[in-house]
Amino acid sequence: MPTRSIDIDGARWNVFPSGYTTQYDADEFGVLFVQGSGDRRVVRITRYSPQGAHSREQSLAALSDVEVRTLFAQSQPSFTSPEAGYAP
Repeated sequence: MPTRSIDIDGARWNVFPSGYTTQYDADEFGVLFVQGSGDRRVVRITRYSPQGAHSREQSLAALSDVEVRTLFAQSQPSFTSPEAGYAP
């Protein structure tokens, strides 16, 4: 799966679709923001509803850096989402 990278507040984040599916799979998908690795790895997650008939990877690649930063601003820590293993 292709990864996109973006700098946000001086930190480098890798951005990619989560691959997790929900009942809204046809309308939206999860987007992961990952910084670092190992014990220092930070993961944030948000949902994204693409416009048009693109694959997840194509729709994410078509976003401008400003749009990706907007998604990041809406993201939540990984412990709040099933994409990262959260279970109520």
